[in-house]
Amino acid sequence: MNFVEELRWRGMLHDMMPGTEELLAKEQVTAYIGFDPTADSLHIGHLCSVMILRHFQRCGHKPLALIGGATGMIGDPSGKSQERNLLTEETLQRNIAGMKKQLSKFLDFDSDAPNHAELVNNYDWMKDFTFLDFAREVGKHITVNYMMAKDSVKKRLNGEARDGLSFTEFTYQLLQGYDFLHLYETKGCKLQMGGSDQWGNITTGAELIRRTNGGEAFALTCPLITKADGGKFGKTESGNVWLDPRYTSPYKFYQFWLNVSDEDAARYIKIFTALPKEEIEALTAQHAEAPHLRVLQKRLAQEVTVMVHSEEDYQAAVEASNILFGGGTSEALKKLDEATLLSVFEGVPQFEVSRDALSAGVKAVDLFVENAPIFSSKGEMRKLVQGGGVSLNKEKLTAFDQVITTNDLLDDKYLLVQRGKKNYYLVIVK
Repeated sequence: MNFVEELRWRGMLHDMMPGTEELLAKEQVTAYIGFDPTADSLHIGHLCSVMILRHFQRCGHKPLALIGGATGMIGDPSGKSQERNLLTEETLQRNIAGMKKQLSKFLDFDSDAPNHAELVNNYDWMKDFTFLDFAREVGKHITVNYMMAKDSVKKRLNGEARDGLSFTEFTYQLLQGYDFLHLYETKGCKLQMGGSDQWGNITTGAELIRRTNGGEAFALTCPLITKADGGKFGKTESGNVWLDPRYTSPYKFYQFWLNVSDEDAARYIKIFTALPKEEIEALTAQHAEAPHLRVLQKRLAQEVTVMVHSEEDYQAAVEASNILFGGGTSEALKKLDEATLLSVFEGVPQFEVSRDALSAGVKAVDLFVENAPIFSSKGEMRKLVQGGGVSLNKEKLTAFDQVITTNDLLDDKYLLVQRGKKNYYLVIVK
């Protein structure tokens, strides 16, 4: 499998230095991508880089995932309009552990294959490097003129950011350049990869290698992922879509991919899955014949959810979706854990009632008209129940005066009332 060709047809290749493709064709190459440890979880904005490392390993090359334990203490000016908060060492260590766990789902770190992946942390080689040593051994090789010419620096200095650029951030490209030099010398790493906004930093590293020991190193970047409408990829109204289920439930994660546009689904299925070209082309043709069936979105959501979470989480997300958008059964509803239940019914009207109201048993008509006013009157509720238009916990309510007790609660805390086909109400018992 040809790595560059693989990236090319998937739309994951933005730019590369001359000679990169030839190098990859003639030997097993070691390459790295850096990840900022700004949180203890990756988010889907990192996924393109992770998939590149995955393809790289599948093509027989050796991937290094570099966690920026040192550079994370500073912050990269590329694509940023202001300086980021600096992290403590304790926070960094927690973040690094979380990221390693997630990367292990995509990369083979543990086998004895010659191209097994490695996790490296630049804090390990930067922590004892004094400022004077760095200035003498690294700083003297790269001129200020060279550094000022980089787009990431020019943008910050040309008034796009109110606060300009601190010296700390200005040195970032030297620090990242030194990472490349260190990995070149200690791991035989000849290639650095990353997003297109990293081109300036990566080429500084290649230049540093050339100037210090005459070595030859290469760069390859992928495009920054955007949505078809020009909006920022990977952001929702509630923020980042995280890979850690503590921050984004598997249900919400699945829903994110399921709800992308047709145009985005056609691009994302190439970038964020390992499906082969023939299968993706067949799915795309199938989707074109019947776009309303959302074949691409469904397969994309399946592949990414299983890859990031698990087959079980994917099945649970599908069942949860069916509860809200399809038929769904009371059995499926009862299987939902509390976090998924709240994710599924986020945004539906909610009412709170006291546990005392249910402990002795209460008629449905009293509970849902007086305690939790889902219906405007008892007459209205009676009429709807008689017409089969009211469900409690996904089961038709057969009598408007049916007695409700704490035994009817989901997770010992919730009642789900459905009025007609699409109107849901969540009653929370406290």
